[in-house]
Amino acid sequence: MILVGVDGSRTGLEAAAWAGAEAALRRTPLTVAHAVARWVTENDSGRYAEVSRWLREGGATVLAAAEDRVRREHPYVEVHTELLPGDPRAALIEAAADAELLVVGNRGTGGLRGLLIGSVAYGVAAHSGTDVVLVPARPAGTPGTRGEIVAGVDGSPHGLRALDFALAEAGRRGVPLRAVHGWAWPQVTGFGPADPDSEQDVLRELQALVEERQERHPGVTVVTEVVHGHPVEVLKEAAAGADLLVVGSRGHTYFAGLILGSVSQALLHHAPCPLAVVR
Repeated sequence: MILVGVDGSRTGLEAAAWAGAEAALRRTPLTVAHAVARWVTENDSGRYAEVSRWLREGGATVLAAAEDRVRREHPYVEVHTELLPGDPRAALIEAAADAELLVVGNRGTGGLRGLLIGSVAYGVAAHSGTDVVLVPARPAGTPGTRGEIVAGVDGSPHGLRALDFALAEAGRRGVPLRAVHGWAWPQVTGFGPADPDSEQDVLRELQALVEERQERHPGVTVVTEVVHGHPVEVLKEAAAGADLLVVGSRGHTYFAGLILGSVSQALLHHAPCPLAVVR
């Protein structure tokens, strides 16, 4: 089962459509969920009964709009709707505990001007134990994707899990995978010119990792790239126009106590396409 959280925003509808397409690819049911304050679901009588009923009706309208979008675009997907009580972040994380994937829009109706990512999107990406996909709204006139999955690979356990996820996604879609490693030669003053011999060593290591994993997905074409530059900037450029960018939730260089690695955290704000954060 895939769970998608919606809130009535355009980005939420795009997330529902993306989740519907993914459910069709995986041949799995889709649950469309909307969260409301817990008291809204518990007040059927008394002083605030009318307000509670009005808010529940609003939630039902949000769910119906998202369900309609999915059914129109993916009529063969089994779709369910659910009104969840509680804070949206905690409610979605709990509801998705047994899901294959949790999908949300990267910004919702409560976003403040100037913020690049909504609080719900950040909360579920940071705390969910389920793999999360953040879907941006598509501006009018946005050109189509180029039919490619991009994965950020750094050799860490999280990076290898992201590579496995990306290979499976590329296989479902019948598109190639580009496995990218952003590599920089650090100096005191910043990132200096790459050492050619070291860069070739990194490329060989990346190719070996990919070949080992590719055996489970023999039909997927994989291109490996080691690009000199900061990983965030490298992956942003590589993913422009891609179907999906896949990263691990944490990489090699994280500190104990951090929920997300610095690269995955930065890409929550700057990914140019749907972003999968893989546990």
